[in-house]
Amino acid sequence: MLAFHSDQFVLPLPPGHSFPKGKYRLLREAVENTLPGVRVSEAAPASDGELALAHDPAWISAVLEGTTSAAQQREIGFPWSPRMVERSRRSVGATIQAARTALLGGEGVAANLAGGTHHAYAHKGSGYCVFNDVAVAARLMQAEWHRHHRQLLRVFVVDLDVHQGNGTAAIFRDDPTVFTLSLHGAKNFPFRKEASDLDVELPDGCTDTPYLDALDAAMTEAWSRQAAAPPALAFYLAGADPHENDRLGRLKISSAGLAERDRRVLRALRERGVPVALSMAGGYGRDLVTTVAVQRQTLAEALASWQAWQASRGRPGHAGHEAGPRPTAESPA
Repeated sequence: MLAFHSDQFVLPLPPGHSFPKGKYRLLREAVENTLPGVRVSEAAPASDGELALAHDPAWISAVLEGTTSAAQQREIGFPWSPRMVERSRRSVGATIQAARTALLGGEGVAANLAGGTHHAYAHKGSGYCVFNDVAVAARLMQAEWHRHHRQLLRVFVVDLDVHQGNGTAAIFRDDPTVFTLSLHGAKNFPFRKEASDLDVELPDGCTDTPYLDALDAAMTEAWSRQAAAPPALAFYLAGADPHENDRLGRLKISSAGLAERDRRVLRALRERGVPVALSMAGGYGRDLVTTVAVQRQTLAEALASWQAWQASRGRPGHAGHEAGPRPTAESPA
């Protein structure tokens, strides 16, 4: 299975900043040392044209040229720096490469070791998110799929970060080709939510059983609402921040509960033949070791799903790019 990273671009943040900038290198090292079935590759940066598929040109220019205002930088939560720009480009690029590998490469499952920047809107960044990696990658995959197959590609965004995917919901609000599901803390950031296609709000202190019950009900409803026009590509934001150890999560999901969450989502997608690109999204544990362990566990579940995907298609486990059977996509209306 292929996973893409951009952790060489470490943000220059002041001491005590809540963003876990060290998590990404530690996660890559954990994957390299303990998951030999995952091949880790450095992500290429997203181009200006790719970013423009989901973002306003004025916002792209402000970020790339360093003309974001102090208020805009406060809303993002980062000061502007060249490293911030390059990291943001490559985080989007990693999700593009994961989606392209899963869908066009026939791999079925691939991952970004960061990403899940779902608070970024078309015209601004917010909540540690500069560009929206899933939105850019979804629109690029739709364009590439149509160019190759002259078919419409429908997309399913499964957002299980503890914070609502407000930027993603806003970008795709009037787009019937992308179904957005967000399962999140009711009282958590963002305090002004956007309307996803399906939002499920959870109370503070939610534990494993009600969480998994809510997930099952949400996935059942999401599949039902997409039955007439099923997706042919999914993006899964596998946030570690619902974990009971998380400083910002406010939920009480155990590591075992999150592993079961990942297993259920990945199995449901695999059984329906829907390729998936994972992003790690949030994770702000009281200690980084716990957060890294949760996200490494997600990648272990993804690897198992990738292996099952290969076996179901009669292909030996590998980490290459050979084209395999492709999912069914809908012809244009």
